[in-house]
Amino acid sequence: MKPKELTLRALILGALITTVFTAANVYLGLKVGLTFASSIPAAVISMAILSAFKDSSILENNIVQTVASAAGTLSAIIFVLPGLVIVGWWVGFPFWQSFLICLSGGVLGVVFTIPLRRALVTNSDLPYPEGVAAAEVLKVGSGTRGETKDETGEAREGLRAVILGSVASAGLAIISATRFIGAGLGGVIRLGGGASTGYDIAWSLALLGAGHLVGLSVGLAMLVGQVISWVIAVPILTSMQPAAAGVSLADHTIGIWRTQVRFLGAGTIAVAAVYTLVRLAKPVMGGLVSTLVASRAVATADDTDRDISPPWIYALTAVCLVITAYLAYTFAKSTVLAPSAMKLTLIAIPFVLIIGFVIAGVCGYMAGLIGASNSPISGVGILSIVICASVITLAVAPTVDTRQALVAFALFVTAIVFACATISNDNLQDLKTGQLVGASPMRQQIALIVGVAAGASVIPFVLNLLAKAYGFAGAPNIGVIAANSRRGDRRVQEDPNPTFGCGNRHLPSYVSDVRGDCRRGDRALV
Repeated sequence: MKPKELTLRALILGALITTVFTAANVYLGLKVGLTFASSIPAAVISMAILSAFKDSSILENNIVQTVASAAGTLSAIIFVLPGLVIVGWWVGFPFWQSFLICLSGGVLGVVFTIPLRRALVTNSDLPYPEGVAAAEVLKVGSGTRGETKDETGEAREGLRAVILGSVASAGLAIISATRFIGAGLGGVIRLGGGASTGYDIAWSLALLGAGHLVGLSVGLAMLVGQVISWVIAVPILTSMQPAAAGVSLADHTIGIWRTQVRFLGAGTIAVAAVYTLVRLAKPVMGGLVSTLVASRAVATADDTDRDISPPWIYALTAVCLVITAYLAYTFAKSTVLAPSAMKLTLIAIPFVLIIGFVIAGVCGYMAGLIGASNSPISGVGILSIVICASVITLAVAPTVDTRQALVAFALFVTAIVFACATISNDNLQDLKTGQLVGASPMRQQIALIVGVAAGASVIPFVLNLLAKAYGFAGAPNIGVIAANSRRGDRRVQEDPNPTFGCGNRHLPSYVSDVRGDCRRGDRALV
């Protein structure tokens, strides 16, 4: 009898695990600028829990890790969506808009990579490091292809390790919050010749775990970036630009880093992304050709080589584009861009469709080459926002009144494309795991869509919680408990009960309204 695979309990367990890993990924992503693949820890937890059922199998455990990994990967939307708060357009994350952005972009990421499965997974020599590792974990815990149970107890040991690690990390965080021990050490150092630099050393078991997950190469890359920034660039630039009268050494040093040094990193990411796109042009085009050939072939009866049918792919794509059109039109209609709302919507739809599909192929290939955690997806995001902003400004000329609204609209549309990129970055990795354990691609693709919906429903709540607790660097940070922005701290003290108005219920009254009908505008905050 064929082992159970796509079951209700697997979907529910995957969705529950999703809640935890999505919250962890959002927090770590905002804190250190990277997210981790959650498929392996999800597989360990799944095997430990489902081992209580006699009819559980490796295929069912694979569905659980597929759901959890899709939702965990979707949390990378944090690299774009908070931009709407940072520019002062939102002061929180409205649930339905945030949910639909993640849902529509995530489902597009699933359906766009379905045609690429045979070219990039089945008939490819790409290593898929995380996909292969997840398959090995599933085989060790459940037995090859579900033929044996977890007699070794390794799944339970893995779950015990996950629980102990969580308790230890939470305990350290609580002790640090009570000031019994220091959570970190930071400061600014004055060097010779007017130069200065800074240091910030944090002690966190969560960061230690994230470093273990992403690996030594990524950690070394981050260390090199820190050396370039704080040992080389910041001292040189601060010596060339002495602090103005009345400006403290700390404010001057951090200001140099924020306004100049950070853009060195952004430029590096952009160049790397362009270089990667050029290198991947040939294999991606080859994958598309193979896909077109496969789509004309007779459908296979082999369950391990069957995808979601083309009619369903077209239908899901159409639904997602309708949602995209609705989101873009209603967003533009509520701003000073209202006269151009239809024009901007007609730009947004093909942008999401074409750029989203290209990015899906690129991100899927990169994930197969170096892994989802190591994939430079932020560089793809930078290129997407540059392209989107360029196209939009060609259609609607920016003015003093429309500039801020155009920035917000570009971020809004790019968030959908970025959600597509994050899921495509993970989708093929999961399908590789499924291929190695004998799973059905079609059932995995359904599980991926369920995972997208689960993650999309969690992300707005987690983002709102973190925005309220910590705020975002460079944002107004209204009513934030421990704001990151110094200006935001002063504003919280001056106006503890801000009102929301100016025709935009997500915009505080003291932030300059793009339509110019707010009298309490403070353009310095925007």
